[in-house]
Amino acid sequence: MAVVRVGGVDVAYTRTGRGPVLVLAHGAGADGRMWQPQAEALADEFTVVAWDEPGSGRSGALPAGFGLADFAHALAAVIEDVGPGPAQVAGLSWGGTVVLELYRWRPDLVRSLLMVDTYAGWKGSLPPEEVAARVEGARRMLAAPREEFDPTLPGLYADGPPERFAALLEAMNRDVRPETMGAQLSLMAEADETDLLPRITVPTLLLWGERDARSPLEVAHAFQDAIPHAELVVIPAVGHVSNLEAPEAFTAAVRAFCRAHA
Repeated sequence: MAVVRVGGVDVAYTRTGRGPVLVLAHGAGADGRMWQPQAEALADEFTVVAWDEPGSGRSGALPAGFGLADFAHALAAVIEDVGPGPAQVAGLSWGGTVVLELYRWRPDLVRSLLMVDTYAGWKGSLPPEEVAARVEGARRMLAAPREEFDPTLPGLYADGPPERFAALLEAMNRDVRPETMGAQLSLMAEADETDLLPRITVPTLLLWGERDARSPLEVAHAFQDAIPHAELVVIPAVGHVSNLEAPEAFTAAVRAFCRAHA
């Protein structure tokens, strides 16, 4: 594990393998461990970097008032710490929104983008009534007593959590900090990155679960329409956390894209 200090917080990340750099940004209510199968499988060809964003996993506490741009600058600091040169950068769900904000501020650090079951922010990708329902659901979740707090969002999986990763998911759930998840979901609800999408000039892969209930395929098609020359790959029969529901198919798609644009 490596640590870089940025914005008053220690940001932890793991680095595995050798080769072109691939940086992985996790979703809300998770940490870098969610990329375990990809880090193990892709290390033969790539330097795989998985961060624990500020307030998550082994990183320091989330500073007060930390905004979306602050997350992006923290991710930029990780990429610069790994070096050299631009990286291929992937983000799943909330992580994809952070990666888009990274591209807004530091396109020089991005060789290609991999947008995974993500959003241009909830405000940018979902109907207002759906955003309102999610905000209310998050409010109820965060109002629960600490001993009853459950960070599992509805609709994450097509057929329930994958059993082979049950221990990993349980370990990540135990480590979720309610204050961090509240900040993540609040920022997601207000974010609208749609203005950025037509200005993306790097190769872009849209990687989606066919049965994603949280970021439906209509969102992927909106990305495809907005981002010049974006490529869409749909993984059959899986939901929002496609990298854990179908790790072999997911990793194969990532490998092919990253190899083509390394």
